[in-house]
Order: sequence, then C-alpha cells, then structure tokens
Amino acid sequence: MSRIPQSFIQDLLARTDIVEVVGSRVELKRAGREYKGLSPFTNEKTPSFFVSPAKQMFFCFSSGKSGNAIGFLMDNDRLSFVEAVEELAKRAGLAVPREGGGAPEQLVLEGPLDALAAAERFYRGQLRKHQPAIDYLKKRGLSGDTAKLFGIGYAPESWDALARLFPDPTHALTAGLLIERDGGHGAYDRFRNRIMFPIRDTRGRVIAFGGRTLGNDPAKYLNSPETPLFHKGRNLFGLYEAKQSSKAELAYLLVVEGYMDVVMLAQHGIRNVVATLGTATTHEHLALLFKSTPRVVFCFDGDRAGRSAAWRALEQALPEVYEGRECRFMFLPDGHDPDTLVQEIGAEAFRQRVEQAVALSDFLLGELGKQVQLDTLDGRARLAGLARPHLERMRQGALRTLIVDELARLTRMGRQDLDALLASRQAPAANAEAPAARPEHPGARPVKRALQLLLERPDLAQRVEHVEQLAASAQPGMDILLAAIEIFREQPQLKVSQLLEQWRDTARGAALGRILGTEIPLDQAGLEREFDDAVTLLRRRALRGRAQTLLEQARSGTLAPAETRELEQITRQLAGQAPDGAPI
Repeated sequence: MSRIPQSFIQDLLARTDIVEVVGSRVELKRAGREYKGLSPFTNEKTPSFFVSPAKQMFFCFSSGKSGNAIGFLMDNDRLSFVEAVEELAKRAGLAVPREGGGAPEQLVLEGPLDALAAAERFYRGQLRKHQPAIDYLKKRGLSGDTAKLFGIGYAPESWDALARLFPDPTHALTAGLLIERDGGHGAYDRFRNRIMFPIRDTRGRVIAFGGRTLGNDPAKYLNSPETPLFHKGRNLFGLYEAKQSSKAELAYLLVVEGYMDVVMLAQHGIRNVVATLGTATTHEHLALLFKSTPRVVFCFDGDRAGRSAAWRALEQALPEVYEGRECRFMFLPDGHDPDTLVQEIGAEAFRQRVEQAVALSDFLLGELGKQVQLDTLDGRARLAGLARPHLERMRQGALRTLIVDELARLTRMGRQDLDALLASRQAPAANAEAPAARPEHPGARPVKRALQLLLERPDLAQRVEHVEQLAASAQPGMDILLAAIEIFREQPQLKVSQLLEQWRDTARGAALGRILGTEIPLDQAGLEREFDDAVTLLRRRALRGRAQTLLEQARSGTLAPAETRELEQITRQLAGQAPDGAPI
C-alpha cells in the first residue's frame, strides 16, 4: 500500500501553527505562554484545555487527551490519520506525496472522487428539471431546504444520461456510477429513474449513492456497489451531516434503516441520525459510531423481524460497550417507520421515545428471560446458561458487573456461585480489558522528571555531557530519555509535536503521550538547574551500577587491567571529583 513519507509529515507539522488549527474550532484566550479554552471533548464549564505554541501541542486535562495538530484533528473532527494529514496539507497549500505503490487499494482516489462529485452536481441539476421527482418528494413531506442539505437529486430515466458526461468512463466505472457493456464497448448508467441520495465519508466527500425508484422496479432501493472508496459495512448514511450539526460531541446517535428516515428526522430538527446501508450492523459501524458519541440508540420495527434485527445489533455491540459507552434499543409502533412517526407525533414526542429506549442490559436479560420459566429452578438455571456466552463477549467493567448482579437476582443465585459458573468456561475475549497500570518503578522518577523538563525545553539536550555514562544505565525509561536527547541534539529546531509524530504508534510514543498529558509544576527560573540535577543523579546511579558490576568481577578474580582503571576512575567520580577535577 502506498504511504505518506515521514519526511513530508515532519515538514507539514513544522509549517503548521496548532494555535490556528485549534483556534478555528475552539475559542481560545491567551494565558501566559499558552492559550486556554473549554474542552471540545467534554461539557466542562471551567477551561482545562490548553494549547502550547512552543511545543505545538494541545493538552486537555478534563478528558486526558493530548497530541499535535494531527492528533487534534483525529480526535476533534473524528478523522483517520491520513484524512488529518490531508486536511493540514490542504490548509498549507501542499499536495500529499505517496511512496511505494502497486497496491490494489490506494489511500486517495482523486479520479473516482471527482467523478462522484460531478455525478452529484448532475443529479441535483436533473431534480430541478423533473417535476414528477419533485412531486414525489413533496408528497413525502420533504422541503427544498432539506433536499439541498443532503444534496438529493434525480437520475433520469435514460441509459446514458450520466455516461455522456464521461468521454473516458474509467473513473466513473471505478466509482460504481456506470456499468461496462458486454464486450467492453462503452458503459451505461447504473441508476435510472431514481431519487438519488449521496453517501458521504467523514470528510463530506461523496463516495457512493443510494437510489429510490420512481417506477415499478422490483428493487425499490439500489445502492452503489462495493468499490475501493465505499464499503457498506464500514459506512453510514448521514454521519457527516450529523457531525456537522454540532461542534460539540453528539449526545447520542440514532441508527435507523432508511434514507428518508434520516432526511425527514433532520427536517424536524433531529439531526443526530444515521442509517445503515442495506446491511446489518457491523463491528466497523459500531467503531465509527463510538468515535462520534458515547451513546448509540438503535431504532427498529416492533415486530418479530425488527426484534431479530435488534438482537443481531446487540450481539455486535456487546464487546463494544465499555468505559462509558452505552447502547439502547427503540422499537416503533406497528405500521410506522421513523419517517412517518415523526410526521405524526412531532419532534418533541419523538425525542421522548428516544429517551425511553430500552437499555442494552434490559433488552439482553428481557429477551433471554422470555425463553425460560423463571418460577422454576430449571428455568432459572437455564437463564444463567443462556446468559453466559453473551457475558463472555463483554469486557470487564461496570456494565458487565451490574448485569451479573441483576442476573444473580433473577436466578436467585449467590454472587460467588454465579461468578464461579461464569468463570468455568470463560472465553479469552471476556478478559479483553486494558492491562492494569503497573506501579511506577522508583528508579523511573528522576528519568520521568528529566523527560518532563526536556519536553518543556528541548534545547536542554545540548547541556547533557557524558551521554555514554547514562547509556550504561538499566533504569526504567532511560532508553526513551536518551533517544529524545539524541534527536533534539541532532535536530535543534525540532518541536515536541514532531518528536511525538516520529514515535506515533510505538511504546515510546505512548510513554511520551502519558508524560505530556500530565500537569506538572514548573519553575521556569530554576528549570535548567533542576534538569542538570536530575541528569547528575541519573549519571551517579548509572556509575554506581557499573561499579557494582566491576566489584563483583574483582571478587571473582576476572577483572581485566583496563576494567581496574575504569573502576578507579568511577570511584573518584562518585567521590565527587572527575579526572579533570570537575565535580560530578
């Protein structure tokens, strides 16, 4: 797969002012050497979000997030890494280069994207000319403003109305807009006589279409085929529009099944709605949803088919509900879909139904409870057995604990007995929780402090002497400190944000992120002395460790003459005098 050169990313960060990037999305005020504002990630009332021009980093102490301009766009705009780089490049007026190649899946497909954008413009223009399509939308209750908001259009009843736009059909074929004729002689339109709904990615680019027939086509709805840009199981209709409706994190996302459901709810002021694209809810859908909100509400018909679909969504959701994530299930009255229901009862009553949606735990235990007789011993035992495989798919955490508590109440089993039953066939996935934080090694504290000071003032790296002595240390975190010192010495102009980018997705990068995300007291006046003291302490520890090794060799009679001289030198240094008379 082609990739973006690391050298370009570093240059892009050097050209980027994070204050401008963040300031375009968050109201910032000067606060000494930094800027502060309300966190875009939480609903705080007291500012705990800071941007450092010197480090080119942001720090959010209410959510624990921190990072450079790329990381901010990924967290705030919910972009992928590549999308964030491309967004910064666009701001800087740069083209994103690629290296490597020959991959079947490219990161950017400008040609097909251009074809899709042209098709959207064409379909919107055709809608204005086709009165039957306009009448259909009016009959459904849709306003012109809402149609414009979602870019709704019309595909003419013609085999080549769109094809004529593309003298070379290559990109339109790749995008799924056209179908190649038998024998490879030209192409014809995939969508004909249909209301067209553009499907956008998280950046707002059209990547596919859904079309609703206006004729007697047996396929009422037709989606674009799978393409390098579009995968039904990974995309959601209306997600971009929902995210654009609010600068803050969405309180929840309502997942429905149809294009018109999303569009009509938006017309009634309910903008945080998305639709699956003719496929059941997937793991990728849930990952996409939880990037945008901590709470997902699935909306299904109240009949048997709707409950079956809800159960399939629940099975996908079980491994994904942890650390504050929540799933609920809303069931519609007979004969209604969201489109018709909101028009009948209005937006406020519809919102109240959303708030009354069934919690995942209640739906899980309620559906399982329907399969047994809870007034019998056998029924209660069977309920525990039915629940076990579902609980095994959940991560350890508060929700799973509370569900087990409720299961213990329903089955009238002691909690210890129930835990023993559940643990008797525990699947590995049930333990897929993050490993417990290890206690900090005492030897790591001066290393951590030296790193904190170095990240505050990268020029301090030039003050470090006798690096080879520090390199002999086995103290935890010393490899990270030495690597940072070496990089800052070789690249004096490097920003902390660029170092963090170099170490993205590495153990060193994770450690650096934890340090940067911690509020630390700093005395700017005494910062150099404190750094020197920390490095001196670390050097003395390294020397003591080396001296201990040499002494053990001396006791065993294996010390070479050169090592004897080294031991004598270290002894003098630890006594307070280096060979040149300088204190250690």
